[in-house]
Amino acid sequence: MNVAAPVLTVAAASEWARQQRQQGTAIALANGCFDLLHVGHVRYLVAAAAEADVLVVGINDDATVGSLKGAHRPLLPAETRAGIVAALECVDMVTVFGDLTADRLIRELRPDVHCKGTDYELGVPEASTVASIGGRVAIVGDAKCHSTGKLIERVRATAP
Repeated sequence: MNVAAPVLTVAAASEWARQQRQQGTAIALANGCFDLLHVGHVRYLVAAAAEADVLVVGINDDATVGSLKGAHRPLLPAETRAGIVAALECVDMVTVFGDLTADRLIRELRPDVHCKGTDYELGVPEASTVASIGGRVAIVGDAKCHSTGKLIERVRATAP
């Protein structure tokens, strides 16, 4: 039976990542809101995990999700979203962070590779931060044809 990955504070995640690097373990970082997990999220995380030895997932906190997605979001609180993502077999550690971009998280965790979904093919906001720590950016997952927002609209449209 699989045990869920740990959900750590950013400070504890930084220490965890430091220990992994000392052991020569390559770290991939993926991040997002993960509000109402769907197949696109799972494919993104599975592909991100294939980029390194371990996968760390940064989850945006509730206030940040509200800023990014609107006042009606998130649907689920950060601790619930983190628990769901941590239960995925491809995930080795989860942390919740409170910034609009993952720049500070990248500086704290110093991943070997920062993974972004295919909706970032035209530009990754954190690319210069990743380069500054000697990492690389990987665009992973399937084409952006899945959307939590569209799923919410569909549910609302079919609700009695």
